[in-house]
Amino acid sequence: MPNTKSAKKELRKSQKRQAHNQQIKNNLKDLIKKSRQAIEAKDNGQATELVAKSLKAIDKAAKKGIIKKNARDRKKSRLHLRLNKILTSK
Repeated sequence: MPNTKSAKKELRKSQKRQAHNQQIKNNLKDLIKKSRQAIEAKDNGQATELVAKSLKAIDKAAKKGIIKKNARDRKKSRLHLRLNKILTSK
């Protein structure tokens, strides 16, 4: 437990930041999950749209430091691979 006034304030700030970052991570996971479901359903239009939204959210999260650079690259690469697989399978 923090003892000083400044330490107590810092704890409040860190808890608020943690909650905000967790919310962004959860939204990111939901978007990626919806994208994968659309890809598996072979709904090209919706899958393309959801993947674009997911990629934008991934980039924003990495820019803010919520996910690391390599994690960003890996997530984007895997989404692109899945999407391209169904788009070229026609």
